[in-house]
Amino acid sequence: MWTVDEDALERIAIGAGILGTGGGGNPYLGKLHAQLLVAEHGPVKVVDLDDVSDDAFVVSVGGMGAPTVSVERIKQGDEELIALRALEHHVGRRCTHLVPGEIGGSNSTRPIAVAARTGLPLVDADPMGRAFPELQMCTFAIYGVSLTPAVLADPHGQIAIFETGDAVTLERYARAVTIQMGGAAGYAFPPMSGADLKRTAIAGTVTLATRVGAAVIEARTRHADPVDAVLAVAGGQRLFTGKIVDVERRLVGGFARGVLLLEGVGDAAGRTLRIDFQNENLIARSGDGEVLAVVPDLICLVDTDTAEPVTTEIVRYGMRVVVLGIPAPALLKTSQALTVIGPHAFGYADVPYVPLAGTYGEGRMVGQFSE
Repeated sequence: MWTVDEDALERIAIGAGILGTGGGGNPYLGKLHAQLLVAEHGPVKVVDLDDVSDDAFVVSVGGMGAPTVSVERIKQGDEELIALRALEHHVGRRCTHLVPGEIGGSNSTRPIAVAARTGLPLVDADPMGRAFPELQMCTFAIYGVSLTPAVLADPHGQIAIFETGDAVTLERYARAVTIQMGGAAGYAFPPMSGADLKRTAIAGTVTLATRVGAAVIEARTRHADPVDAVLAVAGGQRLFTGKIVDVERRLVGGFARGVLLLEGVGDAAGRTLRIDFQNENLIARSGDGEVLAVVPDLICLVDTDTAEPVTTEIVRYGMRVVVLGIPAPALLKTSQALTVIGPHAFGYADVPYVPLAGTYGEGRMVGQFSE
C-alpha cells in the first residue's frame, strides 16, 4: 500500500496525461481538483490489485463526454460522488474500493478526488491501461463483467440510472444522455466483486503513471531529455518529431473527432504525419500512407522540450511535439479484445493490427488474464 498526496498528484497527472493517448479529460484541471480535496481531506490510500478481497464491492468512477467540453464547461465537482451514492442506493450496498475507469488524463485523478472525500481506498489498476472513447472498450466488459447498473450525474445533481443487456447498448444510451447533460457527466459503474476485478483488470497502472510522471520531472531537473525518460519507464519508441501544421477538430455525437497533420523537423524533416483521433489518438500514418502505429497501441503526443502531455482538446497549430508509440498491455491484444478495440472496431477495415515492439510498462507484469 502507498498513498497519494498533493505531490504525487503532480506526477500522476503528467504520467496519466501521456498514457491517455490524448484523451481521458484535461489532466491539469483534474489535478487541481484532486489536489484541493487531498489537501482538505488527507492523502488517499492505494492498494495493490492482489490485496483486494474476492468479496470486496468495487466501483469505477470518472467522467464521460468530449474532452473539449470538459475544458470549456466548469464542473460542479461532485458529479462522480453523486453518481457513486446513487449507485450504492440502487444496489443496496456500500462500495469498499474505487478503481479508475482508465489511465488517462483527469479520469485518473477524478477517482482520487472521490476517494479523498469518502475515505475509500483506490485500487492500483484500471481496465484500459490508456484511454478509449467508448464504454464497451474496457477489459471489464471484454472479459465478461456486466457494466450495469450504471449511473450518470450532471452538474445540477440530476442522475440517470441504466439497466441494459450489453455494454454497446449502454454506450449508446449513456452517450445520448451525456449529450443532453451538456456534453459531459460524472459516472459510477460497473459495480463488481473483487474476484471479477482481479480477473479482468490491468494491474499496476496507477503506479506506472506515477513512475512516468516522476521520470519526466526528474529529467527536467537534471536537464536531461524528458522524452527519453518517458520511454525508459513506459516502453515504446519515438515515431515522429514535428510541428502541428493543421488541426481539424469537431464535436460529433458526443466525441471530439478530428485529424492532426504534422510536418517533420530534425531527422524527420521533409516528412509528414497524419493522426486520426476520436477523443484519443487512433492511428498514425506517414505521408505515403504507411501505418506507424494503430489502436490499441498507445499513440501519445508530448511537448518536444518538456514531455508535457499534449491532449486532443488543447493541441493547436505551431506546437512542436514528439509522437510516441507505446505497446498496449497484453490484455488489450488478445483476439477477444481486438474485436472490440482493434482498428476494425474504429472503421479501419483495411488496416491490420501489427503490434509495436516491446512491452507495456518496461516489461513489468501487467494484467492477470492469459488467453
